[in-house]
Order: sequence, then C-alpha cells, then structure tokens
Amino acid sequence: MRKSILVVAISVLLSGLTAYAIANNVTSDREKIPVATDGSQYRTVNLEETDYPDFTYAAESCVDAVVYVSVTVKKQIQQSFDPFEFFFGYGGGQVPKEREQKGSGSGVIIRPDGYIVTNNHVIDGATTVQVTLNNNKTYDATVIGTDEATDVALIKIDAEGLPTIPFADSDKLRLGEWVIAIGSPYNLRSTITAGIVSAKGRSMTQPGEFKIESFIQTDAVVNPGNSGGALVNKKGELVGINTMIYSQTGSYSGYSFAVPSNIVSKIVSDLIDFGSVKRAVLGITMSEITEETAKELKLSSMDGVYINEVSAGSAADKGGLKKDDVLIAIDGAKITNAASVQEKVNGYRPGDNATLTIIRNGVKKDIQVTFQGTVSETGTLNEDGSVSFYGCKIKKASNETLARLNLKRGVEIVSLGSGKLLDAGASDGFVILYVNDQPVSKPEEVVEIAKKAKRAVYIEGVTANGRSSYFAFGKE
Repeated sequence: MRKSILVVAISVLLSGLTAYAIANNVTSDREKIPVATDGSQYRTVNLEETDYPDFTYAAESCVDAVVYVSVTVKKQIQQSFDPFEFFFGYGGGQVPKEREQKGSGSGVIIRPDGYIVTNNHVIDGATTVQVTLNNNKTYDATVIGTDEATDVALIKIDAEGLPTIPFADSDKLRLGEWVIAIGSPYNLRSTITAGIVSAKGRSMTQPGEFKIESFIQTDAVVNPGNSGGALVNKKGELVGINTMIYSQTGSYSGYSFAVPSNIVSKIVSDLIDFGSVKRAVLGITMSEITEETAKELKLSSMDGVYINEVSAGSAADKGGLKKDDVLIAIDGAKITNAASVQEKVNGYRPGDNATLTIIRNGVKKDIQVTFQGTVSETGTLNEDGSVSFYGCKIKKASNETLARLNLKRGVEIVSLGSGKLLDAGASDGFVILYVNDQPVSKPEEVVEIAKKAKRAVYIEGVTANGRSSYFAFGKE
C-alpha cells in the first residue's frame, strides 16, 4: 500500500515539473517574439530549401515584382492597287503604309529604382514601351539596352521603392528541382504555374545564327505573353527569364525554356555599367564528343568538347590551346557540351583571365588564357596594323590594290565583321575614296570625318572587282 502511494506521489511530482517546464518554455518563447513599431508581433524564420512545404512563399513574395509589358510596333504594309489613284494622279501600284501593331509580354523588376529585365524579342522594334505593375499603375518605359544573342533586354521606369526578385546562382539549379513561372500569358496577368527542371544546357540554335544559349528546360506551363517573365525557385529567387516554348501549335506542349539567371545577371550588369554587352571571346570552333572521338583519343568519359579549330591570334591561340585538344573545364567548372562553354565564357569580360583544363594526347593539363573582345571600338589600332571602324578593319590601300583598280589613293576594308558597315551593304576589299564628300587616303582620316558627322556617314568608293559603289549609315 505504501509502495503504491509512493509511486503515485512521484508520478504527480514529475508531471508537475514537466508542465512547469513546458509553460516556462512557452513564456520564454513569447518573450522573444519581436514587436514591430506599430505594436504588432511577428516571427522570423530561417528555412532550408527542403523546409518550404509548397510554393506559397515564392509565389507571394515574387508576384508583385513581375510586370506586364505592352509595346507598340510600327510596321509597313503594302496597300492594294487602287485604279482611281492610278488614273487620277495619286500614284500607282502598291503603296507602303505604316500600321501600328500592339504586343505584350512580361518583365521582372530587378532593382527598386525601376530597372526591369525582359526578352529582346518582346520590345524589339517597339516605338513605345509601357509597364503595368501588379497594382495596376502604368509607366512609360525607356529601353536601356538589348542583347539579341541571349534574347535579354533591360528597360527602366521612373519609380522608386519597387519590389524585386533577387538573383539565384543558376549553376546550382538541380535536375528535378521545383520551379514556378510567373507572367502574363494571353494577357492573364500575374499567372503562376509550377513544374520541375527537366534539363539544363539546352541549345536551340539554328545553323548560321549567333546565339548564346544554355536554356533551362522546364515543364511549367508557359504560353505567349510569358516571355520575359520570371522562373523562380522555392526560396523566391530568380533562376531564369522565360523566353520560349517548343510547340507546333504556338501554345504550350510540355516544353518551355528560360535564360539562366547567371547569363541574365551578367548581361544586365554590362548594360547598366557600359550601355552595351562586353562579350568575351575564346576563339575556337568546337564539337560534341562522340563515342568514336572518345575511343580514338582514349578518353575516360564523353564530357567536354573537342577543339576542331583555333583562330589565329585569338585568346585560345595565345594561351596555347591547339586543334584536337579536349576542353573539360573552365576555372574548375565542368564542361559537358558546347552550350556549357558558351554559358561559362559569357560570364567573362574582355581582359579577364581564366584557367582552361584540357586533355592533350591523353594527359590532363591547365593553360591560362586572357579573353579578348568581339569588336574593337572604332579608331582602335589592331595588332595587324589595321584600324577598327564600325565593326570592320580598314587599312591604307596597298600599292598592288591601287594599281589593280587604277586608283591613286584609298582606304581598303580588309576584314568585314558584324556592324554598321556590313548592315549598310559594304563588302570585303571595298576601297573607300570619299567620306561625306571628303577624299581620304588613310584610315585615320576615315575615322575622323565619321566622328565629326552629326547624323549620318556617306561613303563612296570602288568594290574589289572595280565597280563604283556607295553606301551610308546612321550614327545613332
């Protein structure tokens, strides 16, 4: 009997102590709850990515930073033949007329002072760009810069204190990871869909195109109007900008693609800091590793890219890269295919250094390279003695060229790259005789006259086959 009473007493005592400890702990926790200036209480939480139970946090914290972008584009159309106009003197045949077309897409606010990233194809050719926030306020937007190669554009509105989405490190994105897409498909603003990362490093480049593509593929539903919108992870961080879908109908068919945030971040930074993209160039032609190549070179895996050609004078050439090398890493980052090389090199600027890990004759080795730029600034003296001029290289015409074309003086286009001259119709071997009606005999004269021109540059000369020709381009 006494033993039973003792057991009961001990049990009651332990229960009381336990209750006291729990109550004391709750009271202690309550004392730690922060109090806002308006008297309301709130809690701060620190969750690991695996602790986010659903998409509510990411959706609610990001939706206000995704905007609706509307554009106006003027396009020329051909008016059908009107006999009355023909017979009564108003003109004849088809007459081009301008017609305004409306378009729309999405954008992501990346800075509180109004900087917004979207797709280049959303605002390409637009005469007006407007941005509507999630609170229905509408602003006129200014185009800060565009990059066709990555399909990224940066616009700005005159506003402060805007909500933003922070950039994530897209290199850390994992296959199968949950993501959400936020945008305005079919003008349905602030639409949120979810999916997983289906693949990384996708490239959709067509032959002859210069594109930098290493897309994130996802099965989150994306439709027309989502372009320029956000692809976000569960922590509410920007991992990509939605840019395209793969479909034969024009609507979602299970595959959508986004530009990785690491590419977007670098492009945007360049556009803000320099007004244009400072793109690093390695100077190689590469191809994927095939089973045949791997067997021939005795490679242990098919990761990396095979170097088909190294451009003379390029960063790769100066660094010691050779044909038949296999590039397997850049600054320790693993290279799996050509798209991963493009993505990695895109993160550098001209003048930056990097360590390339290669396999040569079965031996792994590191080489150092200093990246070069795409096109030198107009007026820059190049190593070969030529002078850069709006995307091309010009030199004083040689005596042989002058004799062949029966000329006394002139400046020859020795290398025609992408730029204003190519767009205007220039050709390799063209000899410039006059710039804005002034005779020229040296590259420096061409550059100086063009620099003084207020609006346009008019060039006269002779083609490589001796035919007189001319072209012009605007400076803006």
